Amino acid sequence: MTIPEWTRLENSAIIYPSCQTRKYAAVYRMSLTLSSDVIPSRLDDALKAVMHRFPSFRFTVRKGLFWWFLRRLENDPAVSAPSGLEIFDPKDNAGYMFKLSCSGCRVNLDVFHALTDGTGAMTFLLSVVAEYIRMTTGTSISYGKWVYDPAEEPTEGEMEDGFDQFSGTKGSLDSEKSAYHVKGRAERAGVLNSLGVSVPEDQLLSKARELGCTVTELVSALMLYSLQEVRAADTSRRKSPHLRMEVPVNLRPIFGSKTLRNFSSYVYLGIDVTNGDLSLEDTLREVKCQKNLYMQRGRLTKRIAANVALEDSLAIRCIPLFIKRPVINIINHLKGDNYSTYTFSNLGRIELPEEMREYVKDIHFILGRTRQRFGSCACVSYGGRLNLDFSRKIAGDEFERVFVKNLRGLGIWATVSVPSEPLRPEHGKNVPSKAVFSGKGLVPKFLLSF
Repeated sequence: MTIPEWTRLENSAIIYPSCQTRKYAAVYRMSLTLSSDVIPSRLDDALKAVMHRFPSFRFTVRKGLFWWFLRRLENDPAVSAPSGLEIFDPKDNAGYMFKLSCSGCRVNLDVFHALTDGTGAMTFLLSVVAEYIRMTTGTSISYGKWVYDPAEEPTEGEMEDGFDQFSGTKGSLDSEKSAYHVKGRAERAGVLNSLGVSVPEDQLLSKARELGCTVTELVSALMLYSLQEVRAADTSRRKSPHLRMEVPVNLRPIFGSKTLRNFSSYVYLGIDVTNGDLSLEDTLREVKCQKNLYMQRGRLTKRIAANVALEDSLAIRCIPLFIKRPVINIINHLKGDNYSTYTFSNLGRIELPEEMREYVKDIHFILGRTRQRFGSCACVSYGGRLNLDFSRKIAGDEFERVFVKNLRGLGIWATVSVPSEPLRPEHGKNVPSKAVFSGKGLVPKFLLSF
């Protein structure tokens, strides 16, 4: 396939560069623990070998006159020095919106969300590690859902903007009320506290079946139930009775897309404690009903189409970006961060080819520092265990402690690690490298695209 020199930033990703500051950026980390220490030079070879298969990862975000856009990079990426999960500037990272690093047995992939969502990032990381294993051990890999063959040609569908199909579709946004926000002493900028909770998957599945729900529904309900307890202990005079969690939704299986770019939305799952606290059973009932309602294709289409219509509006497209950016930032604060108490992202179960399982011992997924919400949790299941990685920007860990207590109260034994394994303190310094672009025009036409 022909890789374009530039392309539009997908609808759900516009928010990320618009809200980025020196203290905040939407970054997250995927982390794999291997059976032996990683050889950085070999990992670098694997990275370069896989890049041809993932052309969407060879783009960087650029600022035009009217909108953000993605521009193709001509230079190759390189394995970075290990560091904590923190904001990084693509300009100092050879233009790339991801950083691949290794330390001991671990391989980390840090991603700026404008590049791709969790599904796209995990597919990329597992494909790089599969190539590393093949190069290091000579093992033949059976490629499939999560692991792509680097020798194959990329397809048009993997580069598509999944939101294009909603152009012209009528939509609307739900009206929400301000949610309760957990109070606490904020850490200084750049500090991310974390806690890892690992749970036997069979115990969680058994309890979910017993209660007639899915694992995501059970964990979501338990989080809301725990937030309710945290709120009850809050002595603030004014505190919203609305406890609400933002749960990202992978749209690929719903709309039949194969894209490796951002193609996700979200739903709000919550409870209202105006008339008193709810039992865990009632909380679970609320979560199940809301999830079944909001996850319907028609409901998701309405929300997505409304956002796409705003972007495609001629009046909005003609407004210069330097005016649009602060407006988007304010709207996100008033109608985004303000509407939810917490974020819970479940990547689901990772099934690796049999040849990789003896080499990949553990997988983690963790979200970076939030802007307004006190914290978030990301989750992935692998090798019979469900790994929940909590991250927060406040000092207190009351919510996590209450959650673990309630989890164990259901008879589910949780192993706790502080800090979460992927955020073990590391030190390293990357040498800034410059991006190299194609094209020779002094004023490329895509800068004026709207």
